[in-house]
Amino acid sequence: MTFNNLLLETHEGVATITINRPTKLNALNKETIAELHSAFKLADENTETRVILITGTGEKAFVAGADISEFAHFNVDQGAALAAKGQELLFDFVENLQTPVIAAVNGFALGGGLELAMACHFRVASTNAKMGLPEVSLGVIPGYGGTQRLPQLVGKGRAMEMIMTAGMINAEQALHYGLVNHVVEQDTLLEFCEGIAQKIMKNSPVAIGKAIAVINAGYKANVNGYASEIEAFGACFGTDDFKEGTTAFLEKRKAQFNK
Repeated sequence: MTFNNLLLETHEGVATITINRPTKLNALNKETIAELHSAFKLADENTETRVILITGTGEKAFVAGADISEFAHFNVDQGAALAAKGQELLFDFVENLQTPVIAAVNGFALGGGLELAMACHFRVASTNAKMGLPEVSLGVIPGYGGTQRLPQLVGKGRAMEMIMTAGMINAEQALHYGLVNHVVEQDTLLEFCEGIAQKIMKNSPVAIGKAIAVINAGYKANVNGYASEIEAFGACFGTDDFKEGTTAFLEKRKAQFNK
């Protein structure tokens, strides 16, 4: 599949999606969001893909925000529809993928860019990364899940401050807040993420997919995360991965899992 705004490469089980709009600092427009949905879907359905990495092209930006020119003239209904469609098509879609998704934040991650990073299962930042949700400076609020995911990751008070000031935090602050898991030099960012991916790929993809679903369940209203865990735990016992994993352990060998 050919993309206008993305690059998609798969190598040794790792699919790397690179947002490729350098003249726009990789800003998200409707076309890019649609292409990202397609790229994530292709990677997830590829039996060779065990981990997905998402990053931006160049050294300046992961995603510097949304393309404001596309919605500056919208009315109330159009604005609500924009948020609803974007959340369904990309942000919620990524969060609920059964294939692990790592955001390699290689520069500015602002507005929709930070919301995309937060929808991923976890984040690694380069030392030059800057993150923020500046939407209130435009007279609007984050609409792609930012008001919900940011408090989950950094706590209510810090999220309130970040959103109300519309300010940016640097990579070290993001690490301190728990918004990112690691901070590394930009020239080693993808290599570092691929190293984490290699560790993930040693484990059961079925169990990892269930773990993602159950962890997410704990953050959903009217869902009992503990009950979801019990159900998923039991379901694991009926899988080939469980048989392979336990047999390998008893035979004192490394398990060989297939997606």
